[in-house]
Amino acid sequence: MGSSAKNYGQTGIGKPRHRRKGNQPTRSGALVRLPMHLYRARYPETALKEQGPCTMRLSRTRPFVRFVEPARTRPAVWRLIFGLFIVALVQSLCLLAVFGGLAYFSGPDNAGLWVAKLAVASTPASAIGVLATFIPLLGGVWLALRVMHKRSLRSAMGARPWAGALRGATVTSAVFAPFLILEMAFSGSVSNLPLGLWSKLLALTVLGVAVQTLAEEALFRGYALQQLAARFRSPLIWGGLPALAFGVLHYDTTRMGDAAPVAVALAALFGVLAADLTARSGGLGLAWGMHFSNNMFGLALLGTPGSITGLALRVTPHDAADIAQNPFLGLAWAIPLLIAWAFLRRGLRG
Repeated sequence: MGSSAKNYGQTGIGKPRHRRKGNQPTRSGALVRLPMHLYRARYPETALKEQGPCTMRLSRTRPFVRFVEPARTRPAVWRLIFGLFIVALVQSLCLLAVFGGLAYFSGPDNAGLWVAKLAVASTPASAIGVLATFIPLLGGVWLALRVMHKRSLRSAMGARPWAGALRGATVTSAVFAPFLILEMAFSGSVSNLPLGLWSKLLALTVLGVAVQTLAEEALFRGYALQQLAARFRSPLIWGGLPALAFGVLHYDTTRMGDAAPVAVALAALFGVLAADLTARSGGLGLAWGMHFSNNMFGLALLGTPGSITGLALRVTPHDAADIAQNPFLGLAWAIPLLIAWAFLRRGLRG
């Protein structure tokens, strides 16, 4: 009995009492230390307890680890760069095909007129056309994921995207509604579309905004965030870079004029808040729902002259030029957004 106890852990019989993590017994009974990457592959649950290449103080949560897991199989930065090139290429080719078809069937002059209308987006048809341009963007994200990373678009959406989107949209709408009522009652907003026409277009508006916001979230908070988080630890990289890119792509002097830098700052702020919700919840649902409600209020209910107003029921008395002269007008949008974000992140592990 004493002999067997003395040789416990050398014969391989039973379980050694003091085996260090990563050590495995061989057939001869000797203990060898597995490389950590092989140990994590054999025992993936340990990745939740250790600080790996995609974990940091902000995101040591099971939802975030599961959210980033699909990107770990092919995390190389060059794959992300080529994937983003594929996204841009798909959207550009689709838009060129559409405008080329317009030029062929209706003539170059009419095609140019449509381009000018899309740049302003002050009519229902042009506003719907702008929202439709996000369909190839979503298709480009799907193709990039398939070609460069051998995974599906669903893998970039995380856990329970539909339930999260419903909650995000509901909470954000509840927060935005009082601010919208006050804005309409006291700011001197004016009618834009007749109520009958607006109600007929409402279903198409909802579909268009849903596709537009899903495409942006899938690209910035899904694909880009996942791939960067699989490669880098710092949230300034995996959360900050997509938010910064999201803001820069909202730089539009055609619609916003001198207020374009304010639009960039507000869009970047939204990107940071959406990245935080995505990391803490482990999915795109909350960010997508918040994004959807925000755009519905701004595009379908109370538009701002100079932005996309073709589907708005009413428009504000101030335009983009007023925002450029008084950037604090942006607080009228930022304050309810911050409140909605605070409510949505309650109860999320972080």
